[in-house]
Amino acid sequence: MNAGVGETKKQKKGKGRQKASNRTRSIYSCVVSSSAHESSPSPDEVSIVEKVKRENEDMAGRYVFKMFCGERIIGLVTGYDNETSKFKIVYEDCNNDLIDKEILLRTLAPPTLIDWMFDSHRMPRLLCILQQKVLDDEEQEGRLGFVFIENDGVDEHMIWLIELKNLFSRHLPHVPKEYIVRRVLDLNHKSVMVIRRNQDVVGGIIYRPFLSQGFVEIAFFAVMANELIKGCGTRLMNHLKQHARDMEGVTHLLTCADSNVVDYFLKQGFTKEITLEKDRWQGYIKVYDGGILMGCELHPKLPYSYTTTMTSHQRQAIIERIREASNSENIVYPGIDFQKEEAGIPSCPIKVEDIPGLKEAGWTPDQYGHSRFKTENDSADTASNQESITAFMRSLLKQIYDHPDAWPFKDRLILIMRPATMM
Repeated sequence: MNAGVGETKKQKKGKGRQKASNRTRSIYSCVVSSSAHESSPSPDEVSIVEKVKRENEDMAGRYVFKMFCGERIIGLVTGYDNETSKFKIVYEDCNNDLIDKEILLRTLAPPTLIDWMFDSHRMPRLLCILQQKVLDDEEQEGRLGFVFIENDGVDEHMIWLIELKNLFSRHLPHVPKEYIVRRVLDLNHKSVMVIRRNQDVVGGIIYRPFLSQGFVEIAFFAVMANELIKGCGTRLMNHLKQHARDMEGVTHLLTCADSNVVDYFLKQGFTKEITLEKDRWQGYIKVYDGGILMGCELHPKLPYSYTTTMTSHQRQAIIERIREASNSENIVYPGIDFQKEEAGIPSCPIKVEDIPGLKEAGWTPDQYGHSRFKTENDSADTASNQESITAFMRSLLKQIYDHPDAWPFKDRLILIMRPATMM
């Protein structure tokens, strides 16, 4: 007789409990292992999270807009708030806001609008200063870098040169790729690049220094569109100016620019009149058909790499000097309190000298503004006053309408797409 056949009920019950306990322990161990697996994300999940984080950080410096009471208000993305998962916005009216990514993507200002505001000098100075501060912070944190390299055989440099070649090929389709490769890898040419997080090439300049002649020739220039509107193009050119003057020892920059990028080079200090002697550059730089030769003379003492910081400090010093010489001592006076009629017209006229704080600021009745515009008094005929005011307002409106700078307010603004690359 086998031993297992004669087991009692008590023994069978104990074995059943042991099996159930083993199953419980196995299920518990599965749960624990599953929880441990969930607590440590996979490399793919980490890469996705890191990619989203980088995309959110790279939104800093972009322009947005919103409509308020029928008017368009421009703002700037200054950073990302990890606690609320929203983007920090500073608008031109000095108001701050937090918006999510969906609203941000819908309200991004198009490059054509930004170009038009800069060309017409309508971009608020506050936003320009904040944008440069964003770039300064990115440089200090290592998220944005400007490097000068050449074909020296270093593996990392060669990878960056190939990426720069691909960038030029995408943004300069009318230039043969073989010609771009020869210029990028030529031992006589050098490069300055914009590097994101020490791995992504988002812009660059290919140049050739002629040290004996005292100038540098810019061969190619291109920046990705989303970086160009953040001010990286201007900063890249400033770094080249600083390096060419201090390290290369030259005094001029020359380039043969296409007609569609002449405005950009004019903003960077280039002119169509070459101040460098003709015998120093003629025969060294090639002027192709359709190109415009432009040059920039480098100032011997101007700090090109941090001109924004310098001008900001100078502006702050001027404001402090004005406050020292001012008589108002930053006193805010209350507004004018007067009774209005049904149509919103003041029931009684107010004299100019009765405006609070005007006399304290140094105003006198014999100043120019008081002699041009006359105030009405209570004894004058109301009907004649109304007619004279109406005639004056119509005349003023006509002068404004006929002014040559009034064209944006007459016709609807037509946004023209402009390429974001230069050569």
